[in-house]
Amino acid sequence: METFPIDKSELFERLGHQYTTEEFDRLCFDYGLELDEDTTAEVEAAIKKGLPAERPQLKIEVPANRYDLVCLEGIARALRAFLGKQDPPQYTLAYPPGGEKDLITVTVSKETQRVRPFFACAVLRNIKFTPMSYASFIDLQDKLHQNIGRRRSLVAIGTHDLDTLTPPFRYEARTPTNIAFAPLGRDTVHTAAELMQIYESDKHLSRYLHIIRDSDVYPIIYDSEDHVLSMPPIINSEHSKITLATKNVFIDTTATDDTKLQIVINMVASMFSEYCAEPFTIEPCKIVFPDGSTRISPDIAPRTVTARASYINSCTSLSLTPSAIQSLLTRMTLSPTISPNDPDALSSHFHARVDIIEDAAVAYGFNNLPDIFPQTSTVAQPLPISKLTDVIRNEWAMAGWVEALPFILCSHEENFSFMNRPDPGSLAVKIANPKTLEFQVVRTSLLPGLLKTIRENRSHALPMRVFELSDVVFKDTSRERQARNERHAGAVWCARSAGFEVVHGLLDRAMKMLEVPRIAKGDGKDVGYYIKEGDDPAYFPGRAATIYYRPPPSKTSKTGELVGELKALHIDQDRDIAIGTLGVLHPTVLEKFEITYPCSALEFNMEVFLKRS
Repeated sequence: METFPIDKSELFERLGHQYTTEEFDRLCFDYGLELDEDTTAEVEAAIKKGLPAERPQLKIEVPANRYDLVCLEGIARALRAFLGKQDPPQYTLAYPPGGEKDLITVTVSKETQRVRPFFACAVLRNIKFTPMSYASFIDLQDKLHQNIGRRRSLVAIGTHDLDTLTPPFRYEARTPTNIAFAPLGRDTVHTAAELMQIYESDKHLSRYLHIIRDSDVYPIIYDSEDHVLSMPPIINSEHSKITLATKNVFIDTTATDDTKLQIVINMVASMFSEYCAEPFTIEPCKIVFPDGSTRISPDIAPRTVTARASYINSCTSLSLTPSAIQSLLTRMTLSPTISPNDPDALSSHFHARVDIIEDAAVAYGFNNLPDIFPQTSTVAQPLPISKLTDVIRNEWAMAGWVEALPFILCSHEENFSFMNRPDPGSLAVKIANPKTLEFQVVRTSLLPGLLKTIRENRSHALPMRVFELSDVVFKDTSRERQARNERHAGAVWCARSAGFEVVHGLLDRAMKMLEVPRIAKGDGKDVGYYIKEGDDPAYFPGRAATIYYRPPPSKTSKTGELVGELKALHIDQDRDIAIGTLGVLHPTVLEKFEITYPCSALEFNMEVFLKRS
């Protein structure tokens, strides 16, 4: 779920009621949303201090697939229907008086296939903007750019004052030196190559330059008089910019993903069609593709799904009539109809059958659904690795250690350079589009999180004893998902002395509880663990050890048992596995984590102790 700010007073005005924070929180909960924050108190406090303040905002968590709820218009429309204050809007395509032959035409050139191949557009006629709706219009575009558009890499939106342009339009791709126009906010004409250099220092636009920088052609949209509309996904032109006085809006969208393209053009056009002189009407355009095929855009034809009332009742344990279910679905902005030939069948738009059932339950109220015992009873049991983890967790906690729960994501530096460990490139799973520098990779060690925990709790009395029993993740090309989870146990001791013997004792106690005996490297015993001097750069030289585990021998046939007896006098060290490390952390590691006291650490893989069948 993502959190979006909505103007509080404007939303309540549209809902026709002034809610308290608690009342609105309850309304959001009933609809399946969550009120994250009401900034009214903060705004009032700032005003009392004479500080500048924005209007009070309601920060609402919206499901990631509900793009219709990320703006004021969409969420007000949905809640009004949910409260029974309006019927679901019926969106229609309004053709010009001459029909399809008078539609605005956009011709797509084949060169666009090399950079941004997909295009869609729409027109909003006789629209009337207010400062609030104009700001919301711009804000919706930015929200869609950031989430479904993946920072414009998948979808980019352009909006233009149609009255400043002369259709038909052309969507082309040209070399950067063959494109020249005055970009939005500037009066000077520049080539596309020059604009890419100018916007290198722009805090906002520099984030999008990489999308097309390395392409030999850039996408560009022209009208019939060669006026530039935009160079997606970077910048619109100054010539066609929209203002509060704009009456007719041309919306263009370009993309590398056709599915997301259709979602975005439908969202932008439908959300703001309510401001047209004839609400909820959209004028389509005709797109001509390089192969000669055509498409009418946007495509707002509903997708009809049929669900039976008896099935909805069986899934929700209700006994509602089809007409009652129809009323519930209408509150969820659907437009259900009851089949005249089969009264038990309801048809609805846009949703899959399971979504229809969910919407019916939401409208009825999840808390109002009857409580019944399931027809089948099952008894859950923990996973073997979880049972093993609990053994160590309880023992270490009873020894006076405190369990920490840091994030499983961390920065690339914390995972590698802060720990003096090189990045081989084939170890860590990296996040493609990290929101912050703190969440770049999935950790491959528990130690960075534990050291950050100590850093943030430096005011606590020494010694500090923290541990964690959780998963780390490694790349694994042998797996279908190309990665694997591995359960590790980790602990860090921080005090005025290094405390190597403390973490060594903690390891010994864990092994004792796992019934793994301590052995010497040269012992001929079948099972056990031992430590050997290691060279992990995270630890101080000469104060580091590698933990080795000798698992039980695999089951063999009688012939194999005879061979085993012959080998009993020899030590089979091929089975010994390096499962972890312990030692005194290197001073440079502590310095990077801003820890001023010596620390000793322990980390080992727990999954090797699971009994394999």
